[in-house]
Amino acid sequence: MTPDQDSVESRSERELQRIAHEHSDVTGGWLRPAVFGASDGLVSNFALIAGVAGGSGDSGVVLLAGLAGLAAGAFSMAAGEYISVRSQAEQALQEIELERREIERNPSGEEFELAQMYIAKGLGPELAGQVAKELSRDPQRVLDVHVREELGLSVDDLPSAWLAAGSSFVAFALGALLPVLPYLVGATAIWPAAVLTLLGLFLCGAFVTRLTPRPWWYGAGRQVLVGAGAAIVTYAFGSLVGPGLG
Repeated sequence: MTPDQDSVESRSERELQRIAHEHSDVTGGWLRPAVFGASDGLVSNFALIAGVAGGSGDSGVVLLAGLAGLAAGAFSMAAGEYISVRSQAEQALQEIELERREIERNPSGEEFELAQMYIAKGLGPELAGQVAKELSRDPQRVLDVHVREELGLSVDDLPSAWLAAGSSFVAFALGALLPVLPYLVGATAIWPAAVLTLLGLFLCGAFVTRLTPRPWWYGAGRQVLVGAGAAIVTYAFGSLVGPGLG
């Protein structure tokens, strides 16, 4: 290697290091079901406990309702996430297979289509044709390019239904456990559960907004207001309906 080549490679490495950066996972995976599950567990189970507490003064009944809500909600969330993500993945695989067959059946037409995509992105016709021709030499690579450009998917990076279900189950259970904890250690009033739940909502909202352009206090405050509103409504409903059921 000549000194000039070494200098060029060194500059290239420095340039790559300068521009290298990481992005948050915005395509799904475990983050979305985990965040949604934790938030839903906090809000829904605290609202359930508030409704039962409003209609009954028996802390044992409230505890049973909270534990039942935790179990039912966690399994329901996991099942829903699994079915949803699995169905989405199956649909994606079907579309990918259709694209694969089309590339095998009409490679020149697909190469022309790919060139037109790059022309639409701003490349000149000659360069776009060269890029499409080079990519089309490898059937797997050109399939991945077509899938990314036409479907917005990656052949090797489809979301996992099991990961989504597991993340949702654990996150919901942890979120739903917070309002139940005071009753597990002997609380007889709802206010300890309310304090713990609102704190959990505050932290959850603050964490979520770290992944968005919003300030942390905006997400935290919004989460607290939504959770408190749901609990107040269900507590009022329980207070109104509960005595009549006795």
